[in-house]
Amino acid sequence: MKAAIWTKYGSPEVLKVQDIDTPIPKEDEILIKIVATSVFAGDCEMRRFDIATWVWLPLRLYIGIFKPRIKILGQECSGVIISKGEEVNEFNIGDEVIAMAGMSFGTYAEYKTLSHKKVICLKPPNISFEKATTIPTGGINALHFIKVAKIKKGERLLLNGAGGSIGTFALQLAKIDGAHVTCVDSADKLEMLSNLGADDVIDYMVNDFTLSDEKYDIIIDIVGKSSFSRSVNSLNPFGRYILGNPSFSGMIRGIWTSKFTNKSVIPALAGENKEDLQYLIDLVQSGRLKTIIDKSYQLEDIIEAHQYVEQGLKKGHLVIKMPHS
Repeated sequence: MKAAIWTKYGSPEVLKVQDIDTPIPKEDEILIKIVATSVFAGDCEMRRFDIATWVWLPLRLYIGIFKPRIKILGQECSGVIISKGEEVNEFNIGDEVIAMAGMSFGTYAEYKTLSHKKVICLKPPNISFEKATTIPTGGINALHFIKVAKIKKGERLLLNGAGGSIGTFALQLAKIDGAHVTCVDSADKLEMLSNLGADDVIDYMVNDFTLSDEKYDIIIDIVGKSSFSRSVNSLNPFGRYILGNPSFSGMIRGIWTSKFTNKSVIPALAGENKEDLQYLIDLVQSGRLKTIIDKSYQLEDIIEAHQYVEQGLKKGHLVIKMPHS
């Protein structure tokens, strides 16, 4: 099979498409013939190992000290089950599925084995493979942030870094919950965000939301690049500051803020949850949740895809299609 192999940390050029052996499923695994996968900012951070200091060492030990031990990146996919182990009963050969590989990675390839206990759901016929593959990572993270925020109808919510894989889902989920949503991102993404339902949009290159007089009940900081103290000051009393990309100092300051003020700071790293994925699939299937695909690339163009994402140009999601799709 063809796969984008990752042999060292660094620029997009470290990715090489090569022919390797197709994996064979174990007794508790399925083998997915991948139709589509995705590239998002987290893949680029992992590739160059630009990781928060508080998780740098344990993650480096897991991935590989001097070079990646896990050879294939990619955290989500859609495809068809073509083989399975004898212990797998809930899936059948021929099933079309949506799967989250998560930290096992490996979806930049034509085939992927996964334990049947991983986050895997059946793909509805009315959702394309390309749209399906965008749901797990961005969707589950967005849903987790929205759950943690505990939105009350009419509350004012600001999404910082709203134009990517997580933000486009978070915006829509927040609107479903009845929030008044302000989205912050680059100018080229603001029209898209308005069309998705944003009540207000801010070009971060022109206006720093932390320096305005506007106050919010909830701030979800997906990118983690705004001033911590000024972001907290931008909250109303009893406001919630959700750290979607928490730094070590942010978490320590968050504990102090939550303990000694009437505002809450919540580091909100999402886990892998099959029920959440199914909920998101149902929303997409019903038309209440849209998936925004900016571009699609072939696997052989993986370097170009990473370059595009790394420049911060991606609006919503970027899809990689397999040679056999």
